[in-house]
Amino acid sequence: MSKPIEDYGFIGNAVSGALVARDGSLDWLCLPRFDSPACFAALLGDRENGHWQIAPSVPVHAVSRRYLPDTAVLETTFETTAGAVTLVDFMPFTGDEHYVDLVRIVRGDRGRVPMHMQLVLRFDYGRIVPWVRRQRYGISAVAGPDALQLRTPVSMLGRGMHTVADFEVAANTCVPFTLAYHPSHRPPRRYKNATARLNDTVERWRAWAGRYTCDRPAPDRWRQALVRSLITLKALTFVPTGGIVAAPTTSLPAQLGGERNWDYRLCWIRDATLTLYALLNSGYRREAKAWREWLLRTVAGDPRQLRVMYGLNGERRVSEIELPWLAGYADSRPVRIGNGALDQRQLDVPGELMDTLHVARQFELAPSAHVWQLQKTILEQLAHDWDKPDEGIWEVRGGKRHFTHSRVMCWVAFDRGIKAVETFGLTGPVGRWRAVRDAIHADVCRRGWNADKKSFVQYYGGESLDASLLLMASVGFLRSDDPRFAATVAAIERELVVDGLVLRYRPHRQVEGLAGDEGAFLACSFWLADAYIMLGRRDEAVALFERLLTLRNDLGLLSEEYDPHRRRQTGNFPQAFSHIALINTAHNLISAVGPVRQRAGGEGGPDRAVR
Repeated sequence: MSKPIEDYGFIGNAVSGALVARDGSLDWLCLPRFDSPACFAALLGDRENGHWQIAPSVPVHAVSRRYLPDTAVLETTFETTAGAVTLVDFMPFTGDEHYVDLVRIVRGDRGRVPMHMQLVLRFDYGRIVPWVRRQRYGISAVAGPDALQLRTPVSMLGRGMHTVADFEVAANTCVPFTLAYHPSHRPPRRYKNATARLNDTVERWRAWAGRYTCDRPAPDRWRQALVRSLITLKALTFVPTGGIVAAPTTSLPAQLGGERNWDYRLCWIRDATLTLYALLNSGYRREAKAWREWLLRTVAGDPRQLRVMYGLNGERRVSEIELPWLAGYADSRPVRIGNGALDQRQLDVPGELMDTLHVARQFELAPSAHVWQLQKTILEQLAHDWDKPDEGIWEVRGGKRHFTHSRVMCWVAFDRGIKAVETFGLTGPVGRWRAVRDAIHADVCRRGWNADKKSFVQYYGGESLDASLLLMASVGFLRSDDPRFAATVAAIERELVVDGLVLRYRPHRQVEGLAGDEGAFLACSFWLADAYIMLGRRDEAVALFERLLTLRNDLGLLSEEYDPHRRRQTGNFPQAFSHIALINTAHNLISAVGPVRQRAGGEGGPDRAVR
């Protein structure tokens, strides 16, 4: 039976990442990169698909865990009849996508505790059994392009295609295990002391977390949530290129037992603007600049070929395939790698890109000479495309429609182009852009508004609501005091809020092309809090934000969605978009001019961005 998603902690080194369960089992790890095939895939299958467990072999009566403060170093403490031990898990920073290590240290805290280790290595997402050999330092394993070494002083045995060990840990002693990846055609790197690497990793994480800044002090609980989310975002960054993965996992379902299972080990353009605000308002200019530079390299070329998502290096081929040998998390099939939404038309993407580059100018990130020419080319193409149907922000698979949010973001694209000329002295056909911007605005207000519902709706001619409409004021399309915005928020509260949390929309097979249901979308719930702030309903925004903080697991991590009926997290985990939304909502509540005001333009938005 699959463990609850909340049972997992996440460790990473900004090249790859792993999920470690409360019972000491490492059930998901892709090496050497986030998007590489998993060598531990029990998360999406069973233990024979690969896992690595280190745990006491005597009864455990209590388990507690934490991250070392301001780090991504995970400690899991087991209280047993024989004493207490702590399992320390971390991935040292290397900055090298070809050599990646994962270190586990068993520390004796009290008594003398018998321990058992079981290692089941299965390359290619749990399918390939490697050739394992005993070495003087431990074992080595190889299969095709992949090679691993497990270095430890503990004596290990091979048993039924598993590697096992039994050992004891006394108080004030440590037993290290280092799993080191290298390409099979290259020599392994020289071994480094595990304790020294732990100290170095802790120091580097704390130095990074110490760079967090905000223009006003935050309540301690909020600050802890902010820093944990920022550390998670940093760990999800692919440092060699600056790209940020949406999540380190694939195919964790939106509905348990359902088919809404997608690969999120990719980088989404539509996350870009909110990511920049999260980083820049927190003081992380270097990371924001790296993200901006990744975007520019990735989207360079013909704007007609702009994609919604790309690989970690900016790859444009991330074809979707299914892995039938994996049973799926909680029997949720199919398990997918790659993402078929790659080739969809999603007209919100040019708007997100234009907004991102506008934010970069406001915060005075070092400009690139070719950026403005790229932006003008994007607007030239969008002038021909804005009135076409698309698959929308949620990447539906039921066919193209005239989605209201997509049109709003087309308006944003031209609005930010106009502001670039008016605010930064750039040159462009502003008169033509104003005409297009005005035409889009009129089109949305005429065709996206449903007079019977007294609300904007998901798509033209429809009656369904969509949580993306909560962004209409924050992107500057409507003023926050426009009665149509307040009415739309009220309609969303009536129809999309379940147990105080926000659904993206009410699933409908005709629109989505999918069966089944899903939980509340956590980022959208943060957007509702942001909308409350725009409407002057601060007490309600604070209450919703505090409620959302309670949905994090004991380590402060969030997935994509939350099932209010089962009261558990669902979807890929941990989810960058959820943590980005948390960061931005916190800044909206803390700062004099938070991201929603910065972005909204005339109400303290883009033209008054905090630098």
